[in-house]
Amino acid sequence: MTAFQAHRHGDARVCGATTVVTGQSNTYVDGELWAVEGDPNTDGLGGLIASQNATYIDGKKVIVHAPDSAVADLLCPMEPHCVPATAQGSATTNA
Repeated sequence: MTAFQAHRHGDARVCGATTVVTGQSNTYVDGELWAVEGDPNTDGLGGLIASQNATYIDGKKVIVHAPDSAVADLLCPMEPHCVPATAQGSATTNA
């Protein structure tokens, strides 16, 4: 089984935006909230899509830098804003 880095609030996306954790408020990794499915990015929208289904926070799938993909953000159709996947994760915590 492959382990992937936990993706957190403020971690980079491939489009240059960062993740904004809005879906949970109690589980932290390295002092930042762990992202969950549906969390947007700083460009607006861009809800994350979880690639795994074994780990949950508050009933929502966690996001890892596998990379996990995302729906388009508000700057689409400019690439890579149409699929603003994760670009970063924790150096110390994997799932």
